[in-house]
Formats: sequence, structure tokens, C-alpha cells
Amino acid sequence: MALNDNSDGAGYPLFTFVDENLFKKETFLAFISLLDNYVSDTGEPEIVTPEEVAENHKFLDSIIQSPTMKIAHKYLVEKKLSPKDETQFKEQLYRIWFELYARRGSSRPDSSGFEHVFVGETRGGRTVIGFHNWIQLYLQEKLGHIDYKGYSVDANSPQPDENKHILALQFSWKDGIKPKGSIFVGVSPEFEFALYTLCFLSSPNERVKVQFSFYDVEIVCHHYNQKHIGTTYPVLLKYRKPT
Repeated sequence: MALNDNSDGAGYPLFTFVDENLFKKETFLAFISLLDNYVSDTGEPEIVTPEEVAENHKFLDSIIQSPTMKIAHKYLVEKKLSPKDETQFKEQLYRIWFELYARRGSSRPDSSGFEHVFVGETRGGRTVIGFHNWIQLYLQEKLGHIDYKGYSVDANSPQPDENKHILALQFSWKDGIKPKGSIFVGVSPEFEFALYTLCFLSSPNERVKVQFSFYDVEIVCHHYNQKHIGTTYPVLLKYRKPT
């Protein structure tokens, strides 16, 4: 994977190379199949077809069998936050991520945690909300739907390259603007799904500090009615350059 290192990204793509063989892995294939199942406009009710429900279940089946999600499940069971039974755990994940709810200003179910976090939504045709996933960002940019505006740099933010895995950036999508977004880059769907589920179920204050190799990160997680994920994303607190 290679990323554009120009902080003023106007006229340049974010991704200059991605090895798409990665997308042939089971969890990636199942994840990508979900990305075209949603209407991006908030306020526009979602109509979920039987085929889309089947795709949701196929994705959950694939990630539940991954080593990453098995570790997360074991931890949640030990903390009495999730059922030990795999079928019941899958039902819990479905409710958290895929059950629809009405976002602010809408009277009918028009959103879900999965759509908001991983696919992205637009509000009023002018603002992009959610959209915290690098795979969706890459695929939408490849289709010409993303106009990358550059990354944010401060004392704690590294310049993007193939070795960096968290990025704050700006972009436009479907005529809407995302003034600042934050994403993991290059990670698997099961990594993000497991991490965000852990934070949702275990964090009483909706912010969890975690450490990954050279990164000090805060995971922001907002609930919707205590039952569903409203939004969740990483915030880089500090990057320690390897010595």
C-alpha cells in the first residue's frame, strides 16, 4: 500500500497503490459486499432486502470465525458483556451494528451503526458524516467519487505512508464535505469490528484509550439509545517515532 504524502491533497488521490489481493480474503469479500446496500442520505428510510440480510449474516459468520474476533469474544464473555453461545453473540452483534434506527431529524429508520461508521452518510446533501473506513474510502476514490483534500498535521500526527496506520484527513464525497475525519489505514474489517464492539460494550464514558505499537489512540464511541452504535472512530493522541 502507498499513500500520497502531499498535505494539500487537492488534485491528488490519497491512495497511490493498494494490493487488491488483500480483498480476496473471506472477511474482506464479505465486508465489501455490504458497502452498496445503503442509501447515503439521512432522512431517506432504508429498505433492507432479504438478500442484504443474508449478506449481513454472511459477514458476521466470517468475522466470528476469525482469530481476532474470537479473542474479543472471549474477553467479552469473561467480563460478562456478551453471551458465550456463538449464535447469541452473533445476534448481539447484529443488533449493535445492523438494526436500523432513526437518526436526528428523521421519523423513520434511516441509519445503522454499520452504515454510519463503515459506509458513510450525507446530511442535507452538504455534509458527510461517519465514513471512518479505509476500504470504503479507497473503493470510492477508485470510482472517482472521492475528492481528497489532504491530511491534518500537528505535533502528534505523522505524515501518511505505507507504515502509518491512522490518519486524519479531509475529503468530499457525493457533493458533501467531510471537514475532518479519522480512520485506521490498512487494517482488516475484523480488527475494526472487534475493537469498536469491545469499546461499545465495555466503555461507560464513551472514550477508551488504547495503545498500538507506536500509537497512543483514543477510541470515541457514541451510543444510540444504549442499544446501537451511533458512531465510533479513532483519534490519534500521540505517535512515537520508532528508534
